[in-house]
Amino acid sequence: MKLVIIEPLGVEKERLLSMAEEALKGRAEIIYYDTRVTDTQELIRRGQDADVIVVSNLPLNGEVIRGCRNLKLLSVAFTGVDHIDMEACKKQGVTVCNCAGYSTCAVADLVFGLLIGLYRNLISCDSVCRREGTKDGLVGFELEGKTFGVIGTGAIGLRVAKIAKAFGCRVLAYSRTVKELPGITYVDMDRLLEESDIISLHVPLNDKTRGMIGAKELGKMKKTAVLINTARGPIVDSKALAEALKEGRLAGAGVDVFEQEPPVPSDHPLFSAPNTIVTPHAAFATKEAMVKRAVTVFENVDFYLKGTPRNVM
Repeated sequence: MKLVIIEPLGVEKERLLSMAEEALKGRAEIIYYDTRVTDTQELIRRGQDADVIVVSNLPLNGEVIRGCRNLKLLSVAFTGVDHIDMEACKKQGVTVCNCAGYSTCAVADLVFGLLIGLYRNLISCDSVCRREGTKDGLVGFELEGKTFGVIGTGAIGLRVAKIAKAFGCRVLAYSRTVKELPGITYVDMDRLLEESDIISLHVPLNDKTRGMIGAKELGKMKKTAVLINTARGPIVDSKALAEALKEGRLAGAGVDVFEQEPPVPSDHPLFSAPNTIVTPHAAFATKEAMVKRAVTVFENVDFYLKGTPRNVM
């Protein structure tokens, strides 16, 4: 059996290959590519003989899937699989497994990094301090006592809710699945939008969530509210969000995800919006998370070879 790691996974090559060998114990020939390419023909060349392909967030379209004729398993070192042509995988009989849970702590950490950055004017404070300035005009806000709205209560959403509670926030939640959890009140979307001082998004990208936060929804939020998006870019209408920020109809935004993977064009509407902190899809990117997902991605292959696949999408 041939396993192809088709792009780097954020772990040193020697350590990564050692992890793969430990998990697979000689059951696969392992090929590793330490460069990330997006050319369809090159991707087909890399994977054309592979029984298993390990991929992170590199987009794999239908042509690539069909071109890899021996492919039986895609082990995705990522939580979401919206960058994979799932319909093509289904037609070709390719099993797709993800690495749910590897970035739960990392993403939740960045949510509060973005939020505190906005609430305490950290970027402006740094700039002013370096220019021998003072705190004048940079008085911030506390989290305690604020209403924190969480949209989507999977593993990451629940961790964010737990941390928000620890900060002394009142926590509201909206999700397709209601869970009985102490200190979290499930409400409908309108109430969450209207009452929350902070809203953090934690839903996957699909036909139902694409554009779920648009001009209408932003119009229901408080003018003093802050929106945090570490989920997927297309969940939010970026132009509508930028307009709301520029017109003072929203107090701030922390955005880690966009309509495309970085690099993001410099004319993106949010780059000129006030009170906005942007990061290049870095929420999942911690040393610890990279190791966690590498362990999981090879364990997924191991379970598949044993005939008991897990984390199947």
